[in-house]
Amino acid sequence: MEEKKAYRKKMEAKLKEWSAKINELEAKAERVKAEVKIEYQKKIKDLTERKENIAKKLDELKRSSDEAWQGVKTGVDKAMSELKNAYENIKTKFKS
Repeated sequence: MEEKKAYRKKMEAKLKEWSAKINELEAKAERVKAEVKIEYQKKIKDLTERKENIAKKLDELKRSSDEAWQGVKTGVDKAMSELKNAYENIKTKFKS
């Protein structure tokens, strides 16, 4: 199904963007005070875990049947939204 394939490619591209954003946060974490750095690193670890979870869901999407992929898509969309919200919270909290 072409729609499924296009969706998967779009989400894989978004994951690459998220990797870059997380790398940017990691670079900023290196420049902050020690007490803040620990909390920053925990938040970055959470983002990384969320991103990895999405990657697993995309793998599941690849293996899903044409009939079942919409359910997996819903899970990916929700996880992507949660990743975005977590990222925005971190950016706001650690504004530099």
